[in-house]
Amino acid sequence: MAENIGIIAGGGQFPRLVAQEARAAGLGVIICGFQGHTDPSTGQYADVFEMLHLGQLNRMVDFFKEHHVTRACMAGSISKPKALDFRPDWRAAKLLFSLKKKGDDSLLRAIMADIEKDGIRIVASADLAPGLRAPEGTLTRRSPTDAEWKDIRYGWPIARSMGSFDIGQCLIVREGMVMAVECLEGTDATIRRGGELGGDGCIAIKMVKPGQDERVDLPSVGLATIRNLVEHHYAALAIQAGKTLFFDREEALALADEHGLAVVALPDDFA
Repeated sequence: MAENIGIIAGGGQFPRLVAQEARAAGLGVIICGFQGHTDPSTGQYADVFEMLHLGQLNRMVDFFKEHHVTRACMAGSISKPKALDFRPDWRAAKLLFSLKKKGDDSLLRAIMADIEKDGIRIVASADLAPGLRAPEGTLTRRSPTDAEWKDIRYGWPIARSMGSFDIGQCLIVREGMVMAVECLEGTDATIRRGGELGGDGCIAIKMVKPGQDERVDLPSVGLATIRNLVEHHYAALAIQAGKTLFFDREEALALADEHGLAVVALPDDFA
């Protein structure tokens, strides 16, 4: 009998890609999605699929246990504004009241630890689809100019410091000034706001939060990100190599090349 892998699915295509890779590896696929966040069509990639309201933690655990899941992963995005419409069951409410900090990382760590109490080990979804991790180097035909590298070096430690406070993963800079910081609104809205404030030639930087549990909430970019950057006339995008998921990479980089957008994936020790 094949092992069943559980997927806690948010929005976007990541849950589907993980499900496809898991199935190709001979695993059974059990997916739990959330109303208002998960595309219902994700269910077609599962052997068993159930849609819950965000906050039904006990039902989710019972669902996985019913289908003999001993390993599970989190894949896909949860809209932060929509997440405010949270309907905690008794188990989720008890967990929330026990937390001293309510930031993304603190909450996700607590959820994973609580699930693991029931014998379901949380694993990294990116390890099931390793080809999605961005390789190190300049990924486009054009490298950043000297002035653009200067802005990347200016913004990189700020983005890391910002992440250490569990604020967000994306920072927008231009000419040695911070244009926008990602908060509740998410990366796409941050890119739009930064471009509107900074004008043509902004730099977007996205990186994992220091000390973040890399089983969840890794930074991600894709075709929609590149379209957004092109629309707002950005000069460059800098991401963290190996720790950023890059969806639709070939098509996205082709679009970046078409519009002269430089995309670089940098190592952890970049300075």
